[in-house]
Amino acid sequence: MALHGNGDGRIPAKDSLAVRARGGLLFMGGFVALLAVIELVNTLMSHSLNVISGLRPRSVDGVFDILTFPLLHANFGHLLSNALPLVIFGFLVFLSGLRVFLTALAFSWLGSGLAVWLIGGGGVTVGASGLVFGLFAFLLVRGFFNRSWWQILLSVVLFLAYGSILFGLLPMVMGIVSWQAHLGGAVGGVVAAVLLRPRPRAVAQPN
Repeated sequence: MALHGNGDGRIPAKDSLAVRARGGLLFMGGFVALLAVIELVNTLMSHSLNVISGLRPRSVDGVFDILTFPLLHANFGHLLSNALPLVIFGFLVFLSGLRVFLTALAFSWLGSGLAVWLIGGGGVTVGASGLVFGLFAFLLVRGFFNRSWWQILLSVVLFLAYGSILFGLLPMVMGIVSWQAHLGGAVGGVVAAVLLRPRPRAVAQPN
């Protein structure tokens, strides 16, 4: 596949954005497809995977379940409720590049899991909603750290469209849904935005 630059070896920005957009769609589509396959297998096994690899708060072996619990769901309805926002938010983050996406995803994943493990209620927690909240929080705040007007505009649009999901951070609203996973994911997304903010360049001092 030939790539045509602008004469100095660089790929035009619009081409780079197109590559990122295509990569984001493929990655998020593949991830949701993976979740669907796992849920199909889980359903055939009477959801025994949830018992084995769901996250159990404050248990020693539950620490390892931080890596697996977002991949599992209670049923296909639970999965579908997470799938669309996961694809939308993940795609939008992916437009900023693979490194940014992986950082935001990793901190959302880790923050969600740690919050459930530390302060979760009884029972087993499963689901990717913590990732949804983490990526959403990242998109909401990153423009302010980056001082990017178009990212701030996007955050306003996203807030108007999806801001109601923030009620999922409140324990008295969500009932049996894990608000701890939502809160931890959101905190992880904000931490990722802070870590990825542009660093001020050092100004050379005259001798």
